[in-house]
Amino acid sequence: MPMVAKAAARRVPTLTRKSFFVDERALRRAKKALGVETDAEVIRLSVERVAEMEEFWRFMDKTRKTLPRHSFDRR
Repeated sequence: MPMVAKAAARRVPTLTRKSFFVDERALRRAKKALGVETDAEVIRLSVERVAEMEEFWRFMDKTRKTLPRHSFDRR
């Protein structure tokens, strides 16, 4: 399935109010790195990115050593 179709098939997330303590310096650094303006955006985007990376690494583990050596062009 193409990535575009998968992204389009995602449902609208249900937002839930949470209250927690966050390192202000880390929050500012993440806000700058992610290019967002609000604390809420940086938290939502960070959590989403962590979940996506976990999915990616599970895929990498599952498909490990499935490509034959030297099967792609190095440039």
